[in-house]
Amino acid sequence: MSITNSKTHYGILSIVLHWVMASLIIGLFILGQYMVDLDYYDPWYQAAPWWHKSLGMSVLVLLLIRLLWRWKNVRPEALQSHKIWEIKTAKIVHILFYIAILLACMSGYFISSAKGVSIVFFGWFDIPAIIKLNESQAEFMADIHELMTQILAILFFVHVTAALKHHFINKDATLVRMLKTPNEERKIK
Repeated sequence: MSITNSKTHYGILSIVLHWVMASLIIGLFILGQYMVDLDYYDPWYQAAPWWHKSLGMSVLVLLLIRLLWRWKNVRPEALQSHKIWEIKTAKIVHILFYIAILLACMSGYFISSAKGVSIVFFGWFDIPAIIKLNESQAEFMADIHELMTQILAILFFVHVTAALKHHFINKDATLVRMLKTPNEERKIK
């Protein structure tokens, strides 16, 4: 089991970062949809935003780690069966994912700290507010946040559909490379 990527497979760190971030983002999307309809007397009225902010800041940290890891590490080459348009589309979708995640996290941070109040990160420490926003600026950040989450939902659908197409229709190793390290594949075969 290799921590780093090779020219043919993703390493365990890339795989773990991918699936942890995917799980967190899906959870944040569901929690975000749930918490906007809570009324003041709901027991989750205070807890849901607290969790959403802490998990959102976790995604931001993981994104920065993932981008650094991606920059410093070799990327597996596209499979020979992949068409040029598939390779280019995958690159564009990944770039859009990174941009949308970054903008969703940053806009969420600015919404949460708009009044100059720090974000409490899991009760461990505070993430200070760097600027105060007026009401129209905070609303603009909320619009950006909502737009980015909608874009992420569309990208998620495209990404999952493509992975399933490669796995079940093309019957290639695209999905398997993000599920198993090379050693795990050899044990199964």
